[in-house]
Amino acid sequence: MLAIAGFRGCAAHPADSLEQFPHPAAAEEAPLSAPAPPTARERRRWTRYLVNERAEARVYRELAQRRSGEEREILLALADAEGRHEQHWLTILGGEPASLPRASLRTRALGWMAGRFGSIFVLALAQNAEDRSPYDDDPHATAAMRADEKVHREVVRGLAARGRRHLSGTFRAAVFGANDGLVSNLALVMGIGATGAPPQLVLFSGVAGLLAGALSMGAGEFVSVQSQRELLAATEPGSDAAEVLPDLDLDANELALVYRSRGLTEVAAHERAQQTLEQAKAAASDRPLSYRHRAEVTESHEVIGDAWRAALSSFLFFASGAVIPVLPWIFGLSGLTAVVIALVLVGIALMLTGAMVGLLSGTSPLMRGVRQLSIGFGAAAVTYVLGLLFDVTMGG
Repeated sequence: MLAIAGFRGCAAHPADSLEQFPHPAAAEEAPLSAPAPPTARERRRWTRYLVNERAEARVYRELAQRRSGEEREILLALADAEGRHEQHWLTILGGEPASLPRASLRTRALGWMAGRFGSIFVLALAQNAEDRSPYDDDPHATAAMRADEKVHREVVRGLAARGRRHLSGTFRAAVFGANDGLVSNLALVMGIGATGAPPQLVLFSGVAGLLAGALSMGAGEFVSVQSQRELLAATEPGSDAAEVLPDLDLDANELALVYRSRGLTEVAAHERAQQTLEQAKAAASDRPLSYRHRAEVTESHEVIGDAWRAALSSFLFFASGAVIPVLPWIFGLSGLTAVVIALVLVGIALMLTGAMVGLLSGTSPLMRGVRQLSIGFGAAAVTYVLGLLFDVTMGG
């Protein structure tokens, strides 16, 4: 009875029970809250993005004007992509802002360099910049924009790699020559100066070290580069077989063996040989085809560089680096004053060469500069200590 009474009591007040459980349609009709308007800080950040996107697009267009062919088209496509990013920020800002800040220092530096220096330096800087995209942590940047930035990083890396291949041999000789001259001659004059030798002897020793080291570096670089080129030439396929390509048997030919000896699998070698032979038969008889593309033949030589250019660069840059530690004694200074000035000058030069290596290699210029400075001063400290010990020994 109690249960029935309780049931009847609940049924007597249906409105009360319905009020406790509102209909789902009523919940759907509740108004949604409007998105919060952007804060002033967010708008300032979006405006900075807008300005930097415009500046980066100008950089790519400046570089495109200095290039031709495929590289020009790639750079213009990058500029168009930056334009799409610019339009995104204009859209969420609601149009052109009343006032625009200046672009970041890095972007302005890229723009300044794009009109004055070779594209390899600008592309190397742009590669570092693309590695640090702010869109990865910004929820207002679209997934497509974040993907664009990652792809841009690889595209710029590829374009920079082309330039590095062209100057790698000469650049390597120049940088190594300058660093060797700085470190070796600084260590030489520091070691001799620590023995208490007169300033004239320190000066003559520094000049002798400059000439001997520059000649040695130049000769060694020439032998090294020339030997590498000769080694590559000996391992590259020759053109003797080009004349007989049309006469080879398409079904059982030895050309596939050539490709297999170069590392291709048996199936891939036969396919490549088939294509080459068909092209050879279709070509004019006075233009025999080579079974290796010209680009494959020359790419390795471009990376190594020219022997004479590498030797001259090594000689000149070693001499230019080796003269810096001797400058205080050339101008008549001596003692601790000459040593301190030599250390300061060499330290600045080591930081610059290290930063340039870092810039062109796509790594941190500061870290490379500090590394070069540590190595150079470490070698100078060792020879200075040895000179002090030698002076004590001789004096005793």
